Amino acid sequence: MLLKEIKDIYHRELDEKYPKEEVDSMFYLMIEHFLGLEQFILAIDPRIVITKDEEQYMFEGLSKLRDEIPIQYVLGETTFMDLKIMVNESVLIPRPETEELVSWVLKDIENLEDNLKIVDIGTGSGCIAISLFKLKPSLKITAMDISKSAIEVAEKNALKNNADIEFIQADILKIPLLKENYDIIVSNPPYVREMEKDQMHNNVLKNEPNLALFVPDEDPLLFYRPIAKLAKNNLTPKGVLYMEINQYLGEEVKELLKEFGFSEIELRKDIFGNDRMIKARQAG
Repeated sequence: MLLKEIKDIYHRELDEKYPKEEVDSMFYLMIEHFLGLEQFILAIDPRIVITKDEEQYMFEGLSKLRDEIPIQYVLGETTFMDLKIMVNESVLIPRPETEELVSWVLKDIENLEDNLKIVDIGTGSGCIAISLFKLKPSLKITAMDISKSAIEVAEKNALKNNADIEFIQADILKIPLLKENYDIIVSNPPYVREMEKDQMHNNVLKNEPNLALFVPDEDPLLFYRPIAKLAKNNLTPKGVLYMEINQYLGEEVKELLKEFGFSEIELRKDIFGNDRMIKARQAG
């Protein structure tokens, strides 16, 4: 079958669910991942034919995309900070905004001493911890998550990327203290309120783990409170806390951090102009 014909079928089946440019992107990601073909192959050879086995990969993927399974889960991986990160339904798909959080941490520590100790709370796929280690291997990094299946994915990602990270399964709502003190705590905890579900796409709602996404409308800072408490108790003097936040709750998170005695609180916008991350320093 002509590859061009399969592309036409992708559009015929998916254009009602996704923008045409996104369908193009998904098609090219599929042929690159499953067929090993470059995205520009059809421009070079519009008459290229693929085998029956290759057709099967493409049509199985199309079926999943039609069912609104995210392309990252179809491929089993995504790219984060130029690293390949395995993902499945046990972990959130890393977002570009989280790359900005990692870049902020790296920028702040680029001229600091080696062997800084960092803990990543709610690590999910491990993307934050792994990218921090890969870009600054002198860091001593611990990563935590409540989900055993998420820890398993994160451990595989660390192995795949040759990242030396300690993983711990723990529920931050139930632990009063971390096992040691850290120079930096970083976290991308659940922060989407239930009321905000109607702003989200079906492929997120139907597939990504609710445990890692949602918080009750009546207690949207459910996870920020214990993280702030742990940071207060387990950050070294002048240690720094970095968190990704709900764009609508920046001021509320700032007030919470002030209540815990943090200083130098900085709220930062993401590439889309939304309040998305916050930084605060432990008293010296």
